[in-house]
Amino acid sequence: MQLDLNLLSAFDALLEEGSVAGAAARLHVTAPAMSRSLGRIRHTTGDQILVRTGRTMTPTPYAIAVREQVHELLQQVQGVLAPSRELDLATLERTFTLRWHDSLVALCGPALLRAVREEAPGVRLRFLAEASVDTPELRRGEVDLEANATRPGAPDIRAESVGESRLVVVMRQGHPLTRMRTVTAERYAAAEHVTVSRRGNLHDAVDEALAHLGLTRRVVASAPTEAAALEFARGRDLLVCIPEATTRPTVTDLGLVALPLPLDLPSAPIYLSWHQRYDTDRAHLWLRDLARAALAGHTAPS
Repeated sequence: MQLDLNLLSAFDALLEEGSVAGAAARLHVTAPAMSRSLGRIRHTTGDQILVRTGRTMTPTPYAIAVREQVHELLQQVQGVLAPSRELDLATLERTFTLRWHDSLVALCGPALLRAVREEAPGVRLRFLAEASVDTPELRRGEVDLEANATRPGAPDIRAESVGESRLVVVMRQGHPLTRMRTVTAERYAAAEHVTVSRRGNLHDAVDEALAHLGLTRRVVASAPTEAAALEFARGRDLLVCIPEATTRPTVTDLGLVALPLPLDLPSAPIYLSWHQRYDTDRAHLWLRDLARAALAGHTAPS
């Protein structure tokens, strides 16, 4: 059997994109050329690979079963044909773009920048604010690393859990709840609240937990960042529910108090995400190691 390695690239693109048009755009070929490649793959494997379901294409069970193996084989072939060079951090000139949750930038960004500057002074970091809608910059190569509480669902995006933090309730010193021996769910729900949401949501997982107890709370405002929400809480009797790790550097300085959340909610996760194209990129591997250390070092339980 004579095998065309170009079919391996086409196979990988078809499985990742789930469409002939998407795979063609990814490999910079025409849709008819990709259709011919799909036909050859079908003939070689004896399987349809992708079948039409309405207006979309659905992978067959065989395609789903071999997806990861095909990608790994392609990575191995590319590594053999174009081996990576040794990384010289002292001479590395590169700009990395990072889209991190605002609180993680403030909490962990300085440690990451310090580590980067010590090892590779020619490297620059661009921290971008999170958008109010999901964006495809990771897939397009416009963002190198994301860090937030959301685990991406796309198959071509890698996601690694690097930390977590329990949720706490933040309020001003002198808030009526600070004078109570125990903050119950009922007392918590009876207060006024501010949510943190870059999309402007006035409801979140806290409301679902309260509903299970037959309780509701009054949310009077939403803020796009934790820093903005904490400013609301400084001047009025408002409660803000945020991860405990991100409150440590600011609670005391702002004259605020953090108390345990009287609800059974899981800790807030922190994920580091990147596109699979950077899996074997040596400079990206180096940056991921430093980012992982910076995030884990500041989000461990107190």
